[in-house]
Amino acid sequence: MIIDGKKLAEEIKESLKEEVARLGKKLRLAVIQVGANLVSEKFLEQKKKFGGAVGVDVRVYQLPEDISTNTLRKKLAEAVHIKQNSGVIVQLPLPKQIQTQYILDGIVPEKDPDMLSSKSIGLFATGRSSAMPPVVGAVKYIFEKYNIDVKGKNVLVVGAGRLVGKPLALWLLQQDCALVALNKHTSDLAPFTLNADIIISGAGAPGLIQPDMVKSGVVVIDAGTSESAPNGHLVGDCDPRVAEKSSFFTPVLGGVGPLVVAKLFQNIVVLARKQSKL
Repeated sequence: MIIDGKKLAEEIKESLKEEVARLGKKLRLAVIQVGANLVSEKFLEQKKKFGGAVGVDVRVYQLPEDISTNTLRKKLAEAVHIKQNSGVIVQLPLPKQIQTQYILDGIVPEKDPDMLSSKSIGLFATGRSSAMPPVVGAVKYIFEKYNIDVKGKNVLVVGAGRLVGKPLALWLLQQDCALVALNKHTSDLAPFTLNADIIISGAGAPGLIQPDMVKSGVVVIDAGTSESAPNGHLVGDCDPRVAEKSSFFTPVLGGVGPLVVAKLFQNIVVLARKQSKL
């Protein structure tokens, strides 16, 4: 079964419209964007469109690619301290000269819907967060929607990045499954992928997982998005033919991506509601 992430995101969108209206105050997402990146641009377009549909203003702060880490941290601090900004995110990836985690740590948990700062990650890992990383929320939504039970299953996470692999591994550790997490230093994936009942991939490596590397009936969540050469299209980690052997499969594009965006805005509402109680 091919999972239609756009359709699922629409379900969340309708309920979020009502929640934003009930809050009775204007919400705004500030996005810090440094330079240009095709994958980032695509996700930013989705965020603008989704935000407009649910009543959240998306304000983009465009900064030059050659900006220094210290200057970027100052610009981020300015955005965080603007009261009207309900949430602040940094569009990743950042240029190589930037110390990424130092920048992300400049966002206070109360305004961190992406949940990428060290404090936000710590709160989530210890069960003290009212929100969850958007990719975790998206995968959890899919599992609940289609009654995919991870308990006792062999679950494989491919990639250890801060956007997909790390937050999902933290969550799955608490789900009573047999978890294996691989990083870029794993030379041969096949022994792990063939043993997996559920594969979640976020490596950002086109065609990394081929049909002969998975068993029939596997659940595959492809959350790895990258630009393919030479046509510049966005593709996932899995060869599309993997879907033919899968019981459930999320494609790129239109799979888990729209749900991640929906969960980001759901977090903004969660954080705004918490801010109102302070």
